[in-house]
Amino acid sequence: MKKYGAFDIIGPIMIGPSSSHTAGAARLGKVAAAIAGDSIKEVTFLLHGSFSKTYKGHGTDRALVAGILGMEPSDVRLRESIEIAKEKGIKIEFKEKYLGDVHPNTVKFVIKDNQDNISEITGSSIGGGSIVITEVNGQEVNFTGEYPTVIISHRDVPGAVSKVSAILYNNNVNIAFMSVFRTKKGKTATMIFEVDSLLNEVVINEIKKVEAVDRVIKINPVRA
Repeated sequence: MKKYGAFDIIGPIMIGPSSSHTAGAARLGKVAAAIAGDSIKEVTFLLHGSFSKTYKGHGTDRALVAGILGMEPSDVRLRESIEIAKEKGIKIEFKEKYLGDVHPNTVKFVIKDNQDNISEITGSSIGGGSIVITEVNGQEVNFTGEYPTVIISHRDVPGAVSKVSAILYNNNVNIAFMSVFRTKKGKTATMIFEVDSLLNEVVINEIKKVEAVDRVIKINPVRA
């Protein structure tokens, strides 16, 4: 009988010994990469709590990198993800970091792209492969990656939210969850829509044309 190691397939959907430390970690990495954009050249992983203590033994390091590379939790290449990242010229670094009163399986991604733009994304693996993203570029957020999601950075002015909502309505896009965050009245704000159908580029381009909108990030569902 063939013997399987800790990083062989467990069931049909996951590589690794722990849904929280591998499947969830890969999903976190994939969402972080989607937020940062395609041209990633450097990633620092700030690992908190349980992630910081067991990331090598549970394969969290490989899972996080696999997600950055766009792999699903079930991708057999997850085992070699760090080596694949090096082959692609992506610099990888892991650091232990206390991130405050957050879930023990939390990581902050500090991602630099080829234009030296830096994105910072914080998220937690909350069990069973599920995740929650709690911060993007210093702005508090809350979404899971289970639904098609659009993150919109905009100026905090009257009508911005209603204009985007109207675009979704006019394109027959049903909103499952919606949240709005801002740093200060009249300054930068973020609206997040989790919706029931994939958003095509026509809808995204319409949103980008709204006068108050500065940036639009589209994230497809992260599945096993």
